[in-house]
Amino acid sequence: MKKALFIAALLLPALCFAQSKKQLALQAIELQRFEAMTTKDTALLRKLLAEDLTYLHSNGLLENKEEHIANIGTGKLVYRTMEPSEMRVRIHGKSAIVNGIVLVTGSLGEKAFEVRLRYTDVYFKQKGTWQLAAWQSLKLEDKK
Repeated sequence: MKKALFIAALLLPALCFAQSKKQLALQAIELQRFEAMTTKDTALLRKLLAEDLTYLHSNGLLENKEEHIANIGTGKLVYRTMEPSEMRVRIHGKSAIVNGIVLVTGSLGEKAFEVRLRYTDVYFKQKGTWQLAAWQSLKLEDKK
């Protein structure tokens, strides 16, 4: 998994618009979050997620910070892979909007899934640290 994220981190800048150092740093945070989700690193997720997080999945499931971390930590929601193919970061002062496309595999309960998502997240910088405040995604049609 780490190898896949490393390769994605290397290829991602080529897939994105030309971005500043701040934007690239936020992309790296987003990739760290994806890795934390696939490795069940709940300690890192606690640092990366805002206290008032709203996490809206493509299936309509809405979670707050504690629910999101608990679902990942207990294995109710398992992320096996999160492979971004597109990511664009726009920074506005102490807030940032990230739009992208990610291929996600995993399981919810006993049901496995593989889904290509278009997503929007919002980050806020608090005490010098970027934290995810909102995620919303929708399923994309399979490429034919």
